[in-house]
Amino acid sequence: MRLATWNVNSIRQRERHVRRWLERVQPDLLLLQEIKCEAGNFPAETFRTLGYETVAVGQKAYNGVAVLSRVPFAVHHHALPGLPEDDAQARYIELEAGGATIVNIYLPNGNSGGEAGFAYKLAWMDCLAERTAALLDADTPAIIAGDFNVCPTDEDFAPGTLPATDALVRPESRARYRRLIWSGLTDAVRALQPAGRVYTFWDYQAGAWRRNAGLRIDHVLLSPTLAERLVAAEPDRHERGEDQPSDHVPVLVELS
Repeated sequence: MRLATWNVNSIRQRERHVRRWLERVQPDLLLLQEIKCEAGNFPAETFRTLGYETVAVGQKAYNGVAVLSRVPFAVHHHALPGLPEDDAQARYIELEAGGATIVNIYLPNGNSGGEAGFAYKLAWMDCLAERTAALLDADTPAIIAGDFNVCPTDEDFAPGTLPATDALVRPESRARYRRLIWSGLTDAVRALQPAGRVYTFWDYQAGAWRRNAGLRIDHVLLSPTLAERLVAAEPDRHERGEDQPSDHVPVLVELS
């Protein structure tokens, strides 16, 4: 299985980027975040012509996640279990494909809305931890992937790019990310590249891409049985150098 996660920062603006990338890389599954459109406006037919069926959980102008798959799949959840039923933010989809449960997330940033916005991020992460625990307790082969909006350690962001007060690096955010790892999940990229500058996001401002002043906030976490099958995991930096790119790049993982 070859699976990738990619925050495209608007599918309407990056449809050709995604199409070109699919033609070049041909993963089995592609998990998209921040599609910024309602599900009915997602360009499913474009990707169907390439052999990918799609499912999207959308929201007008904000958030939104989608999965593109060349293998049969069945959707289990269109929202994160445990959140209030009236939560309208489109940030989660869970499905079964290729013998595994695939969870695609767009975790709240936590920097907007003051302390209430940060509290929402933490509550969301707590619900994700509970859902992850349920999957692991059932011995379900699982992949939790997407834009986590967390830099797990200081090595996951370039010096000077974030203040200590940023929600991506606050101790509470990192503690909840560690809770996922300690529950038994494996960070695919760090399993194969345990140290060094590995980034998945570069801001559009201040020449961040040119200076390689990036962040690693897009992650693929694997349950134990899938971690044993890990062959490769790496961000595709090529995409950030394209014309009018997303500020994130795909993270591609290969399992034997």
